[in-house]
Amino acid sequence: MRLNSEARIIRNGQVVTTGRISSLKRFKEDAREVSTGYECGIVIDGFNEIEEGDVIETYGQQKVA
Repeated sequence: MRLNSEARIIRNGQVVTTGRISSLKRFKEDAREVSTGYECGIVIDGFNEIEEGDVIETYGQQKVA
């Protein structure tokens, strides 16, 4: 997970919302990135209805010439 990355929440195979990761914390410290397998706190702009079993998928976009 990376701060300011785009993310989507997937619930029961359906995309519930997409947004930007506006806050990322590891323990009580702000983090810019958290690696796979580590616990963290995540805030996605405009969404706070996360449920157990939801999948958070992050992605990036690149311009190709």
